[in-house]
Amino acid sequence: MKKVLIVGATGSIGRQALDIIRLHKDEFRVVGLSAHSDEAKLLAASSLCAREGLGAPALCLSGAEPMDKTLSYAGPDALMRFIGDSDADIVLNAAASAAGLTPTLAALNCGKDLALANKESIVMAGRLVLDLAKAKGARVLPVDSEHSALFNLIKRFGRDAVHGVIITASGGAFRDRPLESLKDATPAEALAHPTWSMGAKITIDSATMANKGLEVLEAARLFDLKANDIQVLIHPESRVHSFIRTREGSLYAQLSKPDMRLPILNALSWPEVLEESVADLDPGLEGLSFKPVDYARYPLLGLAYDALRAGEGAAIAYNAANEEAVAAFMAGRLPYTGIASVVQACLEYDLPALVEGLPAILDSDARARARARDAILEYA
Repeated sequence: MKKVLIVGATGSIGRQALDIIRLHKDEFRVVGLSAHSDEAKLLAASSLCAREGLGAPALCLSGAEPMDKTLSYAGPDALMRFIGDSDADIVLNAAASAAGLTPTLAALNCGKDLALANKESIVMAGRLVLDLAKAKGARVLPVDSEHSALFNLIKRFGRDAVHGVIITASGGAFRDRPLESLKDATPAEALAHPTWSMGAKITIDSATMANKGLEVLEAARLFDLKANDIQVLIHPESRVHSFIRTREGSLYAQLSKPDMRLPILNALSWPEVLEESVADLDPGLEGLSFKPVDYARYPLLGLAYDALRAGEGAAIAYNAANEEAVAAFMAGRLPYTGIASVVQACLEYDLPALVEGLPAILDSDARARARARDAILEYA
């Protein structure tokens, strides 16, 4: 039985992880749950584990002072101790945004396998993360549906057989909206995703396709790919999650319903393949469609390719600037079309191709955020 610790247990991925574990309670035991500040939902998740026989997890509230004084792990430094003290076999990191880098490094430093739903860890510090995993004998198992698909396909064919990859994108909430009206788009409209049910920030990123840009950067780091090796296609039905192209020109795809429980299960159970039907597709696949990306509609995807070609400093800046710009948009301080403008402004600085070590990564992140906040003020 594999022991699981979930970072970000109260978010969308964390809740779906508990659901898929409930369906496979003979395979997994939950030994730890953490949340940033939502103590009520954290305690509810713990109660669910007890009620469903999933385990008696230790609890951590990393971003707030707990009301329940029985929580032994609390405060800004608690999460690293929480992970280090745990006997978990695998840590599912579903923390949001750049804050997810800390639990990623904590898990790998302890030699624990990492089921990674926090793509920012790889975008910001891919080389550091993968080198640490190799040094500690731990595995990094991607949870994003696209990267889960690529991981499983590449593992089965072998990296040397793969000539390139295709990542699909739903197109988000504004896929069919007239371009000239995007300047007036509201956060509520951007949050109306046509296919997936996700957290707020990632849903905004889906509308701008910054999320797909982050996935391009992540795929390049995880699978040792160049910018020209990675293609993105709009696929509104969200049934095909990724393709690989093998050296003789064949395309192989992973298809399933858009249900995050499947990639979560695949990461937690790797290298085993467990029997499950939550994302099964019917044999009839009529109506699947694919089309090229309109970069005028999605400039943030083009900027991600620019960042990938420019190097590690630009990737850090891309993520940091986007996080700041999305927060400003959601707070009503920046128009929707200003998100890409802020990111572009931050990529115009002289940024290093290589960023060595965690202190330099965090410094680059802080500098990019300061520049993004300045750009937001100037835009206003």
